[in-house]
Amino acid sequence: MRAVIVAAAVAFLISLFGTPIAIKVFSALKAGQPIRSLGPASHQGKKGTPTMGGVAFIVATVFAYVAGHLALTTLPERQIAQEKPTMTALVLLGLFVFCGAVGFLDDFLKVRKRNSNGLSAKGKLLGQLIVGGGFGIAALYVPSTNGQTVASESISFIRDISFLDVGKVGSVLVFVFVIMSMSNGVNLTDGLDGLATGASIAVLGAYALIGFWQYRHWCADIDYSGGGAYCYEVRDPLEIAMIAAAAAAACVGFLWWNTNPARIFMGDTGALGLGGLIGGLAIATRTTLLSVIIGGLFVIITLSVVIQIISFKTTGKRVFRMSPLQHHFELAGWSEVNIVVRFWIVAGLCVAIGLGLFYSDFLATMG
Repeated sequence: MRAVIVAAAVAFLISLFGTPIAIKVFSALKAGQPIRSLGPASHQGKKGTPTMGGVAFIVATVFAYVAGHLALTTLPERQIAQEKPTMTALVLLGLFVFCGAVGFLDDFLKVRKRNSNGLSAKGKLLGQLIVGGGFGIAALYVPSTNGQTVASESISFIRDISFLDVGKVGSVLVFVFVIMSMSNGVNLTDGLDGLATGASIAVLGAYALIGFWQYRHWCADIDYSGGGAYCYEVRDPLEIAMIAAAAAAACVGFLWWNTNPARIFMGDTGALGLGGLIGGLAIATRTTLLSVIIGGLFVIITLSVVIQIISFKTTGKRVFRMSPLQHHFELAGWSEVNIVVRFWIVAGLCVAIGLGLFYSDFLATMG
């Protein structure tokens, strides 16, 4: 627990005090956010607000992980703690950094062109495919000394579903799909001050709890007396908890400056990075299908875009005034603050339901 707290505290402080530095740097570089002319008229006042702020909480999380890992060396009572960075950490932080890098390139091109057209849709998807595929292979083909891999060959809900064994190649494809879906889901949710940041805090906090719970009931822990069906077959759950807690705390520090009226936007840098990390956490904790519930707000907003596109292409009519969904409510007359807070409530409810299902499974197994 000490390592998780240390990582979270360091991430929060670096992000809280580092984000103003990012604001000054990106403002000096004239890295202002271009605003689409087709969007709500109220957004035009945000033109020029510094973007690429995701750099702040990504950097904060990486440094916080190092600090938390150093704290592990002071835990004599838990000899099971790793002394070296694990493949789990490399995969999760790698997804965070490299998905963020794809977003950074997109943001950079937008700023350079002075319009909202950055990477093409195909270029962005290709970048996500390469990152997801590379780390998916590492997650499935690089086992630890006890043979455990970061990802499983079976599709999971709260644990692996044995009859949904898709093999290593199939699992890599599932890995890529989850990373790409979650990355784009968070990216679509971004667009209102603090919306994606607050929702991500809730989801990451949930995965910090799940990771730590799995660590306390870990099959590889010789001190855990439950054993059998009572334990979790995952790899490096303490690392998972530490990274999730650090990322959540870093987002809290960033939200101080990102809430309405935002002084900086996370940009695609932050949105794609967060989505990649959340997708990785879902796979590493063996909760792939449960992530659809935990990240329910991202799923709902993504579905609003899919529904809009299908409806318009098939009938020529729009279901929503504008998609993603948050802009529909803007055009319906809701204030930005009201939308953000109410969507945070939806995100919180989804997280609560997901955690409830996770814990109920443990109670059912114990019974």
